[in-house]
Amino acid sequence: MGWAQAGRGWGQRAVEWAYLLEPYARPANELLFDRLRVSDGVRLLDIACGSGFAAQLASDRGAVVAGLDAAEALVTVARARTPAGDFRVGDMFALPFADDCFDVATSFNGIWKGCEGALREARRVLVPDGRYGMTFWGRYERLGLMPYFLKVIELSPPTHGAASMEQGDTGRPGVVEDMLAATGFRLAERGTVDVVNEWPDVATAVRALAAAGPSVPAIEAVGYDAFCEVLSEVMSPLHDRDTGIRVKSEFGWISADVG
Repeated sequence: MGWAQAGRGWGQRAVEWAYLLEPYARPANELLFDRLRVSDGVRLLDIACGSGFAAQLASDRGAVVAGLDAAEALVTVARARTPAGDFRVGDMFALPFADDCFDVATSFNGIWKGCEGALREARRVLVPDGRYGMTFWGRYERLGLMPYFLKVIELSPPTHGAASMEQGDTGRPGVVEDMLAATGFRLAERGTVDVVNEWPDVATAVRALAAAGPSVPAIEAVGYDAFCEVLSEVMSPLHDRDTGIRVKSEFGWISADVG
């Protein structure tokens, strides 16, 4: 899938993604920003920045932020969240930024196994002593959202299922390390962090998850209404009438230095 096509998919329900789903990653955002020493004056690029939630958190720390995403509708939200930021629509395999212009580059569940080209671009735009960090899905047995992913794979064309499994393999020990070594980075730290999706009811959970990019092939295959009906059946067992829906999942993370 080309970057423009991916952007159209992710941008179909950009507002729902921005406000009903993206903030769940905040524990991972904050942890990685701590490890990368993101503070006042740091020039930061967030790759596959989505609707700019992470970039906004970095800006709140005093960073000078930029972001790139394939979805114009998501970038529109990012610009509204952080008007002083430099947010662009484009391809992470051909970043529209000059060499050596950022102190830190990040990507939160945006760069996966096989995306060494995006890492090379991240390396190119970083200064010689620059820092890089990324997150990815953790261990399968620690993914509370696994029922959602399994249903999406079931409803999607076989090629999407294969791509989803390839993305999931990013967290296997050694995969990211090999990617970093091949693209001019030196691993500094690796760890895990838990993130939690919270929704008041099943309908809100379904609306949120239907806005995520992985849902797009399934929606295109069976239709939006049918997809939401099936996903409601998946999410209903997770609902508690007193606390709503709380789904905990594990992210893996790494920090690295320019080698």
